[in-house]
Amino acid sequence: MTITTAQIRGARGLLDWSQAELSRRTGISTTSIGNIESGHTQARESTLAIIRAAFERGGIDFMGTEGVRLQTEFMHTYTGLTGLSDFMDHVYETSKQMGGEIVLFNAHPENWLNTLGAEWVAMHSKRMAELGDKISMRITSRPGETQFISKSFAEYRWFPEELFEKRCLYAYGDNIAFVNFEEKNVSVVVLKQRDFAHAFRVLFNIAWDKVATQPKEGEVTQARGKK
Repeated sequence: MTITTAQIRGARGLLDWSQAELSRRTGISTTSIGNIESGHTQARESTLAIIRAAFERGGIDFMGTEGVRLQTEFMHTYTGLTGLSDFMDHVYETSKQMGGEIVLFNAHPENWLNTLGAEWVAMHSKRMAELGDKISMRITSRPGETQFISKSFAEYRWFPEELFEKRCLYAYGDNIAFVNFEEKNVSVVVLKQRDFAHAFRVLFNIAWDKVATQPKEGEVTQARGKK
């Protein structure tokens, strides 16, 4: 199903995306997007399909040939490299809109670096850090871990090895996410449920205060990772 130029403009407005941001997410040039929105260019169906898919991944529902709205679905699944980057985009967009407390349990920084690349991770860290006091983030990782890739905007503590798990749990905004890195793939299941996200934060903070330990001064380093 195609979308109209008005829907493209409306979807960008709801997500607070610039034409440059839509270009980044679709691989379509900013000039082309501007020409499509203004009606100067008649876009191909395949081009509109790419744009529509980017908006849907970003949380937009299209209604007929006129309406747009934010998705209200309970669950969303992201898979693969593109899915992981889309998920992190969702973390950023949600944090930008809602602010608040973000928690990540069982961090495995090497997985993020190896999947997304050091340059992408640095970009994400920079934009999250720019949100400043609007957000706070706490992360638990395994004992001895020093690749604190979110050091610029997050606080880290070590969690006992015998209690450390392979799966990651992430709470941001009204969402709780379950991140699973397999050998050649990654999947993320996000539940949009405020009560679940709040309950997880409560448990995380108990573990943070009572169980996790703070790395010693000088043990926090910025990871370079692999591309």
